[in-house]
Amino acid sequence: MDNGPLSDVRVIELGHVIAAPMCGALLSDFGADVVKIERPGQGDMLRVLSARASDGVGAWWKTLARNKRLLALDWKSEDGRAILRRLVENAHVLIENFRPGVLEKAGLAPEVLHDWNPDLVIVRISGYGQTGPRASWPGFGRAGEAMSGLAHMTGFADNAPMHPGFPAADSTTGLMAAYGAMMALYAVRNGSARGQVVDLAIFEPLLRLIDYHVPTRTGAGLPVDRNGLQAPNSYAPAGVFRARDGKWITVSAGSAATGRRLLEAAGGKKWAEQPQFQSLDGFAEHMDEVIDRLGAFVAQHDAQEAIDIFRAHDAVAAMIYDVDDILADPQIAARGDIVGVEGDDTKVVGPVPKLDKTPGRLRWLGRSELGADTREILQELAYDAGDIEELMEKGTVAEPSR
Repeated sequence: MDNGPLSDVRVIELGHVIAAPMCGALLSDFGADVVKIERPGQGDMLRVLSARASDGVGAWWKTLARNKRLLALDWKSEDGRAILRRLVENAHVLIENFRPGVLEKAGLAPEVLHDWNPDLVIVRISGYGQTGPRASWPGFGRAGEAMSGLAHMTGFADNAPMHPGFPAADSTTGLMAAYGAMMALYAVRNGSARGQVVDLAIFEPLLRLIDYHVPTRTGAGLPVDRNGLQAPNSYAPAGVFRARDGKWITVSAGSAATGRRLLEAAGGKKWAEQPQFQSLDGFAEHMDEVIDRLGAFVAQHDAQEAIDIFRAHDAVAAMIYDVDDILADPQIAARGDIVGVEGDDTKVVGPVPKLDKTPGRLRWLGRSELGADTREILQELAYDAGDIEELMEKGTVAEPSR
């Protein structure tokens, strides 16, 4: 498999920073030809947002610009608009994450793009979506994490809400955007609909993926509040505990039966078989006792020793990994989850999910040169050498210094 299951899909990425580039990267992993457009002389802010790799290229840029061809284009100019039109006429998907109205002000509303290409799937990512009273508001990932309920549910009950340690809203929006693009593209190909707009607000993917807080409140009448190291409204035991050797492990159970396995491992069969632990309601009523005893058990053992005891009782426990643990783990290695390219020390997370017949592939990492593929892309659009030089002189397009 050389090209991947999406090798016949052409994508224009007008996005910047995280959400839209994540969508493009996910599609590129499985072979889509993603042309990432950046402003000449400027480039995507993502290039400078993260730590630099040993070769001076931004580490985050390397993974989110992976497998993409780079076109430096001023698409707001008259000549640039003509180039963009040729791209659109030959594309299947266009991804953008500007504030609502930016494309319209540039004369590139969906109606215009669909006039150029009626089958084009247009993925529009914004803080609050293209409709509603807040549509014009600026919105970044942390606002999405706040509005979805994630921050409210994360942290300790007697302390401030917390954001997670990665851009959860932006990243999950990129994932959901790729999912939406594929559904809309499938509708084009099976004839049920021509090109359409996928409208995605940054708070919506987390709202959907959290999933249970809305039915818990509306159906059961219960609030869903942060609960420290346990899940909100926790009925089965769960927690994070420090072992004797200073490492941390997490334990969890999803039912009374799996909860009793934790208790048996930590306190013996007699404790696990007490009447109050035969139902989840009983666990909830005695949760402080359960958490205290689990914590005391873990503290008496080195982390791996405690995990082995839990595993011997078919109970779920896992070491809490830092990035060095991830890079050293044999299971992660066996799955091929960390990948790289020859000649570059930077490693990235490989394509997910695993497809047994048409797997995803890392072809190259994001490159430092702004407009690295400009000339090649323009040649594909039937611009001759003279046209390209004229566009270069005008500043409409750019390529790396020769």
